[in-house]
Formats: sequence, C-alpha cells, structure tokens
Amino acid sequence: MEWLTEAKAGFRSLTEAIDTTTPAGRMMMQMVGSLAEFERAMLRERTKIGLETARREGRIGGRPPKLNHQQQTEIVRMISRGRKTAADAARLFGVHPATISRLLLRARTGTTLKHS
Repeated sequence: MEWLTEAKAGFRSLTEAIDTTTPAGRMMMQMVGSLAEFERAMLRERTKIGLETARREGRIGGRPPKLNHQQQTEIVRMISRGRKTAADAARLFGVHPATISRLLLRARTGTTLKHS
C-alpha cells in the first residue's frame, strides 16, 4: 500500500469492492492486510506448537526412509567390498542413485544411519 501511495497510484478491483483511491478504501485494505498478517502469525505459532508437541512425543516429521537399517547396512557393505556399484545397488533396491550417494556419504562421515 505504501508503494502505491508513494507512486501516486491507486488500486481499484473490478470484481471486488476494493478501491484504494478513497480514504475508506485505503482503511479497508489496511484492515484486510492486518488480518492477513495476524492469521499468518497464528498459523506459524500453531505449527510451532504442533511440531514441539510431536517431538516431545517422539515423533519426527518428514518422509519415511525408503531403506530400512538392514538394507542400508547391506548396501554400504556391498559397495565397500566392491561387489556392486552405487548404480547397481540403486537398481537392485529400487531407489534413486542420489539416495545411495547420500547413504554412502553418511557412512563415510560416520553419521548415524536412519532406522525405519
């Protein structure tokens, strides 16, 4: 709204009763903007509370892993022993090669493998 005012321009909707060229229209847009900002803040707060509650209850977000712990261990073992390439392992287990790359990176850096 400030940008429109500085540009000496107004907004007049053809389908809704919004006209920022009048004092009443500007006030209405400011009220609508304030309500939208309030709703965004409330949504953020509700989301934050929900995530904190879920974490306290031991739940984590995100997509479930494609490979269980045993599969991950076997893939690392096959590739490290030279029995399979990363591409072969990806085809064998039906996952994208990037999944195997991330798995190998975690194994090399000592990051804990995900459990199902």
